[in-house]
Amino acid sequence: MRTVDLVIIGGGSAGLSAAVGARKQGVEDILVLERSPYLGGILRQCIHNGFGVHKYKEDLTGVEFAKRIADEARALNITCMCETFALSISPEKVVTAMNPSSGLFTIQARAIILAMGCRERSRGALMIPGSRCAGVITAGTAQRYLNLEGYLPGKRIVILGSGDIGLIMARQFTVEGAKVERVVEIMPYSSGLARNISQCIEDFDIPISYSSTVTQIKGHGRVSSVVVSKVDEKRRPIPGTEFEIPCDTLLISAGLIPENELSKSAGIELSPVTKGAVVDDYLMTSLPGVFSCGNVLHVHDLVDHVSAEGTQAGANAARYLRGEVETSETVPVESGFGVNGAVPQKVRRAGTGKVDFMFRPRDKFPACRICVDVDGVCAATYHRPVLTPGEMCSFSVDRSVLAKAKEKIAVRVEV
Repeated sequence: MRTVDLVIIGGGSAGLSAAVGARKQGVEDILVLERSPYLGGILRQCIHNGFGVHKYKEDLTGVEFAKRIADEARALNITCMCETFALSISPEKVVTAMNPSSGLFTIQARAIILAMGCRERSRGALMIPGSRCAGVITAGTAQRYLNLEGYLPGKRIVILGSGDIGLIMARQFTVEGAKVERVVEIMPYSSGLARNISQCIEDFDIPISYSSTVTQIKGHGRVSSVVVSKVDEKRRPIPGTEFEIPCDTLLISAGLIPENELSKSAGIELSPVTKGAVVDDYLMTSLPGVFSCGNVLHVHDLVDHVSAEGTQAGANAARYLRGEVETSETVPVESGFGVNGAVPQKVRRAGTGKVDFMFRPRDKFPACRICVDVDGVCAATYHRPVLTPGEMCSFSVDRSVLAKAKEKIAVRVEV
């Protein structure tokens, strides 16, 4: 069994940023495990721009961002094993993995960073009735077909869900000559970034139906049409509102789920809200020495934020290896009104500096403020002109404010 100071599972933007962050903090023995043949993760199939504005102060494509962060890791001589699949993590931080050259092997890690990313919700997860025909695919799969495999998966498209990948693919399908018949969103607002609604939907005159969903898929062999219905405030289809849209492809862009099977195998506590690990303000999970960052922790909207969180996880793992991570008692963080899963979920009482929080709003809130309650009393406020579910909200709180909590900390939206 090989012993490694720091094992990072995932070679995307979070994992590579974590590796670079740890190396810059003095960790020499780092091993990155990536299951695909190439570093960069999902960014390799993202040919559109909008990446790197915060991190590199440049407007890059996803491919360019992936190459740049991979080049940083290579320049620091960080060892990366591609085509390597991590099978399990034990509570003792033993990683079992396999690849074509080495077969099955184990690694004893002193610290681990989880950066496995996320997966898309499929038709099965949404339980859409109808025939089991070809032409029903997720937005990320369509993106791979078009940008990496080089072929158009359909010519008449209906997109279910207004997540960012679906919105971007609506534009790209149109540019490639396909016809996007309609975007159908079950919520009364988009779940994507405002800029993507503007640049991908409005600029190309693509119709979008809010408070609607696909209630049936029709077709023999391949999709021939879908039935769309309006929904009520409880997201239940309203009888009599159905209409049919002829199409040959249904693209599903209905959200992402953190890829946490490895976390479960290690017995790490998961959040029922974010579907990621429960972490403290060091991004450390319930298993000491195991950290989590990026989309496997909670689904982000910008890769720049994923990269920044990875850098933070790498730096914190370095502190853990040096024995500098506080082991004081933690205070739980609750998600109050308007907050859909605040991260971190625990804050240590001891320490200095600021604690960074992130959450996704539950609804659209104009002219509001974020309140941080300490034992039921508002201790800090942050004014925001608008909060939307499509954009992550982030803020920092002085630890001295949070250290006063005896029972709990709560994050809420006040309108």
